[in-house]
Order: sequence, then C-alpha cells, then structure tokens
Amino acid sequence: MELQQTQTQKLSQRQLYSVELLRLSTLELETYVRELAQENPMVELEESSLAPQAQGQDDLLGRLRWLEDNDRQNWFYQHFSDEELDPLARIGTGGGLEETLVSFLCRQLDRLRLEEGTERLVRYLIYCLDDDGYLRTSLGELSCQGAIPLPGLEKALAVLKTLEPAGVGAVGLSECLALQLERVGVSGPALAIVRDHLEALAKRHDRAIAAKLEITPAQVEEARRTIRELEPRPGAVFQRTEQVFYIQPDLVVDEKDGQLTVRSARGERPPFRVSRYYQKLLGETEDREVREYLTGKLRQAENVLWAEKQRGSTLLRCAQVIVDRQSGFFRSGPEALLPLRMGEVARELDLHESTVSRAVREKYLQCPQGLYPLSWFFTRSAGAGEDISGTAARKLLLRLMDREDKKKPLSDQQLSEAMAREGCAVSRRTVAKYREEMGIPGASGRKV
Repeated sequence: MELQQTQTQKLSQRQLYSVELLRLSTLELETYVRELAQENPMVELEESSLAPQAQGQDDLLGRLRWLEDNDRQNWFYQHFSDEELDPLARIGTGGGLEETLVSFLCRQLDRLRLEEGTERLVRYLIYCLDDDGYLRTSLGELSCQGAIPLPGLEKALAVLKTLEPAGVGAVGLSECLALQLERVGVSGPALAIVRDHLEALAKRHDRAIAAKLEITPAQVEEARRTIRELEPRPGAVFQRTEQVFYIQPDLVVDEKDGQLTVRSARGERPPFRVSRYYQKLLGETEDREVREYLTGKLRQAENVLWAEKQRGSTLLRCAQVIVDRQSGFFRSGPEALLPLRMGEVARELDLHESTVSRAVREKYLQCPQGLYPLSWFFTRSAGAGEDISGTAARKLLLRLMDREDKKKPLSDQQLSEAMAREGCAVSRRTVAKYREEMGIPGASGRKV
C-alpha cells in the first residue's frame, strides 16, 4: 500500500449555475427564478411580501415536509415516458417537444446515477452546447477556462454523446453524422464517407470516393441515401419557429459629459432575496430532516444569487467594451460601425471567447439609435485591411444608390469606385454580394 497526495479541480455548483445563467436572456432569467421560487422556500421574489403569514410551528413543519416530498415527486413526474416520445401522442401540439435541449438532456442525465463530479462536468458541457447541439469549444479550451482536468472532461463528453438525440456533443457535422450511424449500428461505406469524404460526397465526386474506398459508385449512392436520412442539427427539434418573442432591453447606454456609459436596465437589485423567515426557522428548528432540507435550499439560493451577480457583472463589462470600441456608431450612426470580433473583447477583459459569446447571447442594448442585440455590434471588415465594417459598407452603398440618377443607375463597378472615393475600398464582387443580400437589383433593374 502506498499513500499519495493529489490535487484536483472540481467544477463547483456555483460555476455550474454561473454558466447556466450567463446564457439566459432577461425573460428566460425571470422564468428561471419564478420556477426556482416554486420549489425553494428560501427564494422570495421581490414582489412578494417580506415574510409569510404567521402560522403554527406544526403547520410550518408539515408544509416543509410536503415541499421536500414534492421535490421527489417532481423528479419522477418530470422524467419523460414512452408516450412523451411517441409522435402520435403529440398530434395537435405543433409536433415538437415543449422543452429545451438543455432540459431534455439534463432529465436523461438524472436517470444515469453518475458520480457527482462526473455529473457536474456533463451538465457543464450541456450548457456549453450551441442551439444545434454542437460543442464548438474544444475540451482543451474549456479545461484552461475552468481549470478543470482534461481527463474528467473527456469522460464527461463520452457520457454526453450517449444521450438522445444522437449526435449531440459533436464538434462538427462529420462527427455528428458518424455518431448517429454508430447509434443505429450502421457501418461500412456510409460511416467511412461521413468520417473522411463528406465534402467530396457533397460535390458528387462519387467515382473518386468509390476508388478510394474500393467500392462501386452504386454503393456510394446507397450510402448517400442513408446519410440524407440523418439529422445534421440534433438540437433543431427544440427550436420553436412560431414562438412570439417579447424583447426587453438588458442594458441602457447613457452619455454624460461626452462619456458613454452602460448601466443595467433593471438596476442593481437582485431578482429575489433569501427569506429571513425561513433563515430564522433554520436556526431555531431542532428537527434534523427539516434542518437538512432548509440547509440545502439555502445553499442553492445563495449559489444562484452569486451566479446572477456574476452574470450582471460580466454582461456590463462586455457591453462597456463594445460601446467603447463602437463609440462612433453611438455618435454618428451605423456608417461609423467598426469591425469587431468577440476574441478582441475576450482578450481585453481576460475572458474566454465562449464566455463573451454566452454573455451577449439574446441580450439587448437600448440607445438613442434604437434597440439592438449585442451580437449586432460584432461585424467583419468590409475588405482585407479595411477599418470599415460590413454593416457600415452596406449603409454607404445604400446611400450612394439613393443619390444616383435613377435614369442612369450606377453599375457595380461604378459603385465600387464611388465607395473607394468615400474611403471604403471594396471590390465589384463585394458590392454585388452586398446588393444581393439586401434584395436590391442590378443597374438595369433599378432603372426607371
């Protein structure tokens, strides 16, 4: 026997809440907190009274035991059944599962009974997935970002890839399709093609694929039919196309003494507070089960409050950098918008790019020019070496076409030359691309 001392980094519950809350929009955060208040007596919403009505000690203990039992019942009832996954049982419901990809994956995770450390890492990876179900950030980057051992993340990713829908957790299309084929036991040409020859298949280079795999073109065509039945976006079923979104600004831009500052649209007040009444009960009760129950709920409430505060701080920091970099837009309009990448903001704030991506997701900024999603301020350069963004170039192009002689409209080449004289040198092809993206016809189509 040998005694060894090792140091490991575990993903804390606070970190998990922080990742989850950072990606939520304002409305999603409100929904999250209201649902939390339904099952956690320690969570007291701002609009509710500061303390519950006085009641007898026996009644209160009975209610707390009921809440604890209800938590266990909710765990059972929230887990999906065969009927939920039956498409015939969902006729008249829009055909989709009325839940998110994250909740669907987490409910499966609850049934696996994994070790606590592994389960937390799997949940962490679930929150890192994009809406299509892909894990775009490498495990190496996630390991460095959260100071998490890479072997633990690799083990968690292997678990994630076993969940439904097949293909979640893939880093790209090729792996996504391969995971789906492996799930149903398909091998042979179809699996080999999605792994190594997917681009060639899209270009219909069937003979070249057949020669490399030593199969016939007919077998390549059969593999194509199999691949076409797969789902390239495993998370697409959870995206509601007919949902009505109500946009609330998360941030507001103010100008004072020539300085642009960003503030939270709802102030600094947290969305809920910890109930003093139940905190007092926790200190006074001698019932062991009630004390353990309230202690767990208090810890959960404090962790969520901490994560919500971190969310607000990160969001404000990201927004302030964006406003500073795009100050020309707030003073002169869209034509002054500069090229900006998320990586630039991440480096300035010493954050990971994926953190910035989650922070700006579905967050909106209110300014005198209107209401804009934060992601709108990230734009590519109009051309190589140019300091003008594509958005600004499109605005300039629209202005030039508005001023042109309608009887002799400018050609794409003439527009390119006119833009160069305005300080935005883009090619004729770029002008044509911008014009087509905006649904504007060529010179002959604009002639009156």
